[in-house]
Amino acid sequence: MQLSSIRRRATVLAAVSAAGVLGLAAPASAHVTVQPGQAEQGGYAAVSFRVPNENDTAGTTKLEVTLPEDKPLTSVRTRPLAGWTATIEKRPLATPITSHGRQITEAVSKVTWTANPGVRINPGQFEDFEVSMGQLPTDTDTLIFKALQSYDNGEVVRWIDLPNPDGSEPDKPAPTLKLVPASDTESGASPAPSGSAGADPAAGQVTVSAASEDTSDSTARTLGIAGLVVGVLGLAVGAFGIIRGSRRTAG
Repeated sequence: MQLSSIRRRATVLAAVSAAGVLGLAAPASAHVTVQPGQAEQGGYAAVSFRVPNENDTAGTTKLEVTLPEDKPLTSVRTRPLAGWTATIEKRPLATPITSHGRQITEAVSKVTWTANPGVRINPGQFEDFEVSMGQLPTDTDTLIFKALQSYDNGEVVRWIDLPNPDGSEPDKPAPTLKLVPASDTESGASPAPSGSAGADPAAGQVTVSAASEDTSDSTARTLGIAGLVVGVLGLAVGAFGIIRGSRRTAG
C-alpha cells in the first residue's frame, strides 16, 4: 500500500472519530423550564423559570408566564432581579377560596418580566426568574405554565405546547412543575422539599431553599466524552504508528 494512501486513511479515521466526539458533546436544545421541576402538593414552593437564550444574534428582553386557570394560585411573589421589572396580573375567581382564615376572591393569572434599557440575556447565556407561589393544588400531579420569550429583534418564541399523547416531548414544550404528595413526619407536618416553602408567604414564614441541580446526567456525559477523547487519541497514535512503519518499510 502506498504511503499517501495510508496517510489519507489515517486522516479520515481521526476526523470521523473527532466528529463523533464533538457531536456527542454538543448540548441538547434548551427550553424554558421550571427549576427545580418538583414540589409538594398543598404547600408553597419557591421555584425559578430558567430561560436560556437560543438565538445567536439577538438577546432576550421579556418573559411572560401564564399560570394555569383551572388550578388558581392565590399567592405569587417575585424575587427582585437586577435590571428587570416584574409585573403581576390577577383575575377574579368564580368561586372565592378560603385560605388561612381569609376569603380570597382573585388569583394570579400572569407574571411578566421586562428588561430595563440596555439589559438582556445575551446569546449563550441564561437567566433564572424566581417566584414563590401557592397554595399548590392537591388534586393534580402537574402544573403547566405557558411562557412567551421575546427577543430584541422582534422574535417571540411560544413555549406553550402540551405533552404529546405518547409521552414524547413537543417542539416547544411549556414549562412544567411536577407535584408529589406531601411527605409525613412524626409530628404530622409536611416538610418543605428542596426549593419550596412550607408556609404561607403572606404570613412572612417562607423558608426558601436554594434550587439544586441534578448533576448525574452531566457527570455521566463528561465521563463518556472523556472516554471518547481517549479513544480518539489512541486512534491518532495508531495512525501515526502506521505512517511511521510504512516509512520504514518504504526506506
